[in-house]
Amino acid sequence: MASFKVKDESLAPKGALQIEWASRHMPVLNQIKKRFSEEKPLKGVVLGACLHVTKETAVLVDIFLAGGAKVAICGSNPLSTQDEVAAALAEKGVHVYAWRGQTADEYYWCIEKVIDHKPLITLDDGADLVSTVHSKRTDALQNVKGGTEETTTGVLRLRAMERSRSLKYAIIAVNDAYTKYLFDNRYGTGQSTIDGILRATNILLAGKNFVVCGYGWCGRGVAMRARGMGANVIVTEVNPLRALEAVMDGFRVMPMSEAAEIGNIFLTTTGDINVIRKEHMEKMQDGAILANSGHFNVEINLKDLEELAASKRTVRQNLEEYTLKDGRRLYLLAEGRLVNLAAAEGHPSEVMDMSFANQALSVEYLVKNEKMPPKVYPVPKEIDETVAKLKLEAIGVKIDELTEEQKNYLATWEMGTK
Repeated sequence: MASFKVKDESLAPKGALQIEWASRHMPVLNQIKKRFSEEKPLKGVVLGACLHVTKETAVLVDIFLAGGAKVAICGSNPLSTQDEVAAALAEKGVHVYAWRGQTADEYYWCIEKVIDHKPLITLDDGADLVSTVHSKRTDALQNVKGGTEETTTGVLRLRAMERSRSLKYAIIAVNDAYTKYLFDNRYGTGQSTIDGILRATNILLAGKNFVVCGYGWCGRGVAMRARGMGANVIVTEVNPLRALEAVMDGFRVMPMSEAAEIGNIFLTTTGDINVIRKEHMEKMQDGAILANSGHFNVEINLKDLEELAASKRTVRQNLEEYTLKDGRRLYLLAEGRLVNLAAAEGHPSEVMDMSFANQALSVEYLVKNEKMPPKVYPVPKEIDETVAKLKLEAIGVKIDELTEEQKNYLATWEMGTK
């Protein structure tokens, strides 16, 4: 029997149906699963994962099981676990430690339970598993060969570890694969963030001033979808190149101090701390809505919000009303946690199909190759291209191939204007 801790084991049948539905929309993973089932490239390998425990993640876990791996998994956010999916994974024999609504202590207890299984490969969504192995649980380092990281936030943390020479094993930055960030971060975050905001509020976006803080790939996706629903999108940035791109994409760009005065909805997607803070909240209109789609709940300064408030109450699920001392009301979604998973279901299965295909193939790559020096590596180009090809095949799209003449032309420098 697998050791596990979930909220309610009786939810397993419901979770199995959710996983089945996701799998039907993840054809790339199903192709990889077929090969893994035949070749067993992960036979006997222990995988330790700190990922959002969703129906899509469960499809990835199924692939690892098919490949012969043993899996221990915990949630990568206290509010993102789908309890029925966690129950279904436990029923499959997975060591799962996850439930929605964890305290901070429970969250890290679950991470340590995963570490107790002595993983050879770690899979992370935010780098909390890796950071715990490198700080509190250094006893586990001797077992780990490598790992993967799927988020912008996590890659930033891991690169900081690499720069400080604290990183003790190789990490493949799945987040930086083209077939991840160009699709997952843009189309996945764009759609699921809007979904989360609407589920929490049921407001009309058309005509609203929608402030997107950060114009990385996640911010681009949210801005695109918000504009598509009729919102007047404003972008705030600190990077001049991204700010210029936002201008060229047709959005208004201004400092947060100015956007705070006119925004109706504020969405942070930066991966940095205190993007919205007291000085901004003091300028906001009555009824302004605050949401975050970054991995950690640090982008909106919750301490400042609590200090400004005279009272607060829960108006509806995932929607808290903070009444300030001057009578203005600010509304916080999903406790400032990532709204697309805390208030909705996360990315659509079709886009996670590519992200998790990168995960699966990167794990296989780490297992098959000699131990790599401890640094952050890009996803191998051949994996990225394989995922793209498999996705195109799955959706019935054919593309051209270079002729030998064209290949030779691109490989030489002698030929010029004729």
